[in-house]
Amino acid sequence: MKEGKIIVVGIGPGSIGDITAEALDAVKKADVVVGYKYYFQFIEAYLREDAQCIDTGMRQERQRARQAFELAIEGKTVCVISSGDANIYGMSPLLFEMQKEFDKEVSIEVVPGISAFQKASALLGAPIGHDFCIISLSDLLTPWEKIEKRIFAAANGDFVTAIYNPKSKGRYWQLYRLREIFLQECQENRTVGIVRQAGREEQEIALTTLQDFDPEQVDMFTIVIIGNSQTHFIGKHMATPRGYYTNAEGDGKNLGQSIMIESFRTIAGELKNPDIPLGKKWAMIHAIHTTADFEMEDLVYTDDDAVEQLYQAVKDKKLTTVITDVTMVASGIRKGALERLGIEVKCYLHDPRVAELAKKEGITRTQAGIRLATKEHPDALYAFGNAPTALIELCDIIRKKNIKPAGIIAAPVGFVNVRESKHRVKVFTDTPKIIIEGRKGGSNLAATLVNTILTFDDAEKLRPGRDV
Repeated sequence: MKEGKIIVVGIGPGSIGDITAEALDAVKKADVVVGYKYYFQFIEAYLREDAQCIDTGMRQERQRARQAFELAIEGKTVCVISSGDANIYGMSPLLFEMQKEFDKEVSIEVVPGISAFQKASALLGAPIGHDFCIISLSDLLTPWEKIEKRIFAAANGDFVTAIYNPKSKGRYWQLYRLREIFLQECQENRTVGIVRQAGREEQEIALTTLQDFDPEQVDMFTIVIIGNSQTHFIGKHMATPRGYYTNAEGDGKNLGQSIMIESFRTIAGELKNPDIPLGKKWAMIHAIHTTADFEMEDLVYTDDDAVEQLYQAVKDKKLTTVITDVTMVASGIRKGALERLGIEVKCYLHDPRVAELAKKEGITRTQAGIRLATKEHPDALYAFGNAPTALIELCDIIRKKNIKPAGIIAAPVGFVNVRESKHRVKVFTDTPKIIIEGRKGGSNLAATLVNTILTFDDAEKLRPGRDV
């Protein structure tokens, strides 16, 4: 009697064109093909005339495996077929586990196949270009608690995530829970691809986002692929760059922006209260990025629509000058953005007139600088990152001389009169303001808040750093 064996074959997702030559060669040699009857239609044209097909029914995997061993022991070449790849939620693991139950040694070979998620990915474009994972939502063999942990891990790990067994008539809520978790951990505009009946006549393809994703579009014949933070739409396709820093092999021109984009998306994903107006969120993310301090969530104060109003003034050419209290603030404002928008930054601290005025009036040099600035640029945006005395000087001038700056960024730092200077600014209700509450602040914060205004047109897509 000839020696029997088992060949476990992945026949692909359901199209003749997706069955590999090695898989077809295996089924041609089979004495017996064991599998779920639905899949026989894809290979029957390639079987020997005397080959036997044995259907074990849906969800009869153990019976299918046992029968394959019994037939192999009889000396037959048994081909056990799985859709997609037999190693991915297929028959291979069960057959290897069951092998030790039989006294006689039966050899097992595995022939890989094109998996459903690979086919779906190809139809969608190129969404699995970076690290990815696959999660089955079927809790028949795996406790839901463990599946949910894996969903959280995938979302937090920024994996491209393919979803198998997403939904059935009796198991409908799990996909809703997955969407809820991803929305909790990721940006709502994250890309989602939906492929139903991949490679078959009934094939359907759809692109959407996490926010707009409707689980009712999905059934057991569907693969869902959720992109990572870098995945984006290109026409009617979605693609994930091979690396986070897409120009790393080039001249490095966009490397700084790529790093900044990933940092901003990380911050946005960790905000404890993301449901705030876009202008305030944009300022808050800038402040956290600059300081690596999530306390900024509680310290960044903005008037309603302050960032939006100031950006509109820039666009309308009504705001053309930024005055800073110290040169460190001026040096941190993006030169590319200033040039692009036609804005001048001035700091009077080293103006020859300042030292003379400070000595004459018995005030600090920063105060003297603000006095000169308000005479020459009363309608500028004023940004303070160091000197509370300079901010107090501006407030007094506004009250006494009735000037109206375009806006005020109040981020002086220290222990003397710092909080008080910021309280004074809030009095001017008709002037847009961004304030770092309390003692914290600094030149870097004042500069980044100016950058917040200059780059507000990048806020909605969360793509900072084009002028870096």
